[in-house]
Amino acid sequence: MLKKLREVCELVGGEIVGDGDIEIHGVAGIREACEGEITFVANPRYSSQIDKTRASAIIVCKGTLSNGTPMIQVQNPYLAWAKVVEVFSTKNEEKKEIHPTAIIGENVKIGKDVSVQAYTFIGDNTEIGDEVTISPFVYIGDNSKIGAKTLIYPQVTIRENITIGERVIIHSGTVIGSDGFGYVLVNKKHYKIPQVGTVVIEDDVEIGAGVTIDRAATGKTFIGRGTKIDNLVQIAHNVIIGEDCLIVAQVGIAGSAEIGDRVTLAGQVGVVGHVTVGDDNQITAKSGVSKSIPPGPAVWSGIPVMPHSRDLRIQASTRRLPELIDIIHEMQERIELLERELEEHKHDSRVPVAD
Repeated sequence: MLKKLREVCELVGGEIVGDGDIEIHGVAGIREACEGEITFVANPRYSSQIDKTRASAIIVCKGTLSNGTPMIQVQNPYLAWAKVVEVFSTKNEEKKEIHPTAIIGENVKIGKDVSVQAYTFIGDNTEIGDEVTISPFVYIGDNSKIGAKTLIYPQVTIRENITIGERVIIHSGTVIGSDGFGYVLVNKKHYKIPQVGTVVIEDDVEIGAGVTIDRAATGKTFIGRGTKIDNLVQIAHNVIIGEDCLIVAQVGIAGSAEIGDRVTLAGQVGVVGHVTVGDDNQITAKSGVSKSIPPGPAVWSGIPVMPHSRDLRIQASTRRLPELIDIIHEMQERIELLERELEEHKHDSRVPVAD
């Protein structure tokens, strides 16, 4: 693909500084970029790389000083870069067909321009929307619904009675609708509680690789519109996650927890069951949410979770523990010395005085 810089500028709605007629044939990072490629700088800490890059053009923030390299100045370089990468990295069109090795059940409704690739299994009474792509070795159980323009990568398992919205992306190895982890102890043995609920995933959700989303015991496990889930996340039965959340790698959310809208759970956060995390909260990495958190905006961290500012104070104090212990030992020695002196003074004051 070949585009003039002014065409790229029109795509992102920016302003050109320099020659708009130069030709761009690809994209690359600022260190790796070569002549004919466009790159970007969004973080001021990397501004020094502008003078070193070999790129033919750079996407930058508005007001960035030019060094002679043509620039596209925009309000949000990250967003502009995403749009440019999308244009220059368009994939070959998938064949819109059902592969002969795919197994299709009875009463399956398949929309227009659907790609069902090799060795896929689609169960009975399933509905597949328009322009859906189902990669090889995908399993979709009976009575499930897949919304239009959804992309399912290889080796995804979607169990029975699951609802997936439109424009959802599901990466390899993910399992949606596995049984929730529910048992009752009877005579020192664990008796399985049937998990007969469902999972509902709304539009524009992206689910990373190796994610497990358990079906509800009864009712539904729910993922709200626009939420993005990273790799290796565990979402237990009857969890409710709101809209536009970010759930980062290795997060674990226990059963019946409720996560509000626009919540960020950073890497390896753990959330216990039956608590609520209110809207607009950020939970920092490796924190443990053991109680409900009111709506934000606010930042929380630590085990157990607490306001981030307090956790920072505790962390700072913890680093001073060796010195503080030395001070305590010194104070103990001084107290013991003072107590001995006081006892000696009391003893001396009881000695009779000669006439």
